[in-house]
Amino acid sequence: MTEPKHLEGLVRKGIGGFYTVETEQGFYTCTARGKFRKERISPYAGDRVRITGEEDGTGALEEILPRRNFLVRPPIANIDQLFIVASLRHPHPEPLIIDKTIAVAELEDIEPILVLTKTDLEDGSQLKAVYDRAGIPCLVVSSVTGQGVDQVRELLHGKISAFTGNSGVGKSSLLNAVFPEFDLKTGEISQKLGRGRHTTREVELYKLEDGGYVADTPGFSTFDIERYRLTEKERLVYGFREFLPYLGQCQFTSCSHTCEKGCAILQGVEKGEIPRSRHESYCSMYQEIKDVKQWQQKNKNV
Repeated sequence: MTEPKHLEGLVRKGIGGFYTVETEQGFYTCTARGKFRKERISPYAGDRVRITGEEDGTGALEEILPRRNFLVRPPIANIDQLFIVASLRHPHPEPLIIDKTIAVAELEDIEPILVLTKTDLEDGSQLKAVYDRAGIPCLVVSSVTGQGVDQVRELLHGKISAFTGNSGVGKSSLLNAVFPEFDLKTGEISQKLGRGRHTTREVELYKLEDGGYVADTPGFSTFDIERYRLTEKERLVYGFREFLPYLGQCQFTSCSHTCEKGCAILQGVEKGEIPRSRHESYCSMYQEIKDVKQWQQKNKNV
């Protein structure tokens, strides 16, 4: 009888308690040890794991290696970059939603990349300039003319990437342009990329021919970001990378960076060094967190 192999690998997908793990010696279909259930830990697509592999291709998932980051909705770990897809027209971009999504990515140690679509219908240079100034990578793309598609493709090399965007922003069209081998029809539910309301919520990593993985995150829209309650208003500032050089320079150590006298970030806004729309998003999010905290405290005292 052949001894089981002790291997490290990458969880590519998990369905119904079975996990497909890619190792240097091939794929194994693994079940998780009971200790994971006992500790209420679920393996996610993107997890680096240690397994015991059998000759028949089955195995047991023994250990989840430390995660760099993870999202609960959709369940995925160790994402390198999140492509935030927003259209310039039909629907028009919503800066607050874009900035919320960027902040969640930043706080989870995921590189946010903004992709502005439908540039054949609307000029995106003004909005791009805002995010260029903020230091956020921003691509201007048209699935019709092919503008920017190669740039998106190049950024995928060697990374684990996910795409998010609300209905109608051109996410499916962008994925069709980036991955023409899929030959999808816009709006069609794809077996490969799992788009559509009635598809499974399971996540799968799709391996790219020239290196890297794209996460199949069915129905992953920026509405999912609303579930990530940014509950610590003191941490929120770290979701805005262009604010960071100004930290520690405010007149008051307890500065909320919303309206205080002597706030270095507000001075940066007035000087045009920080985009005003980004600071407005920060203030809206700060107030939202504050309101939630007050509501929780009020209900606690009832």
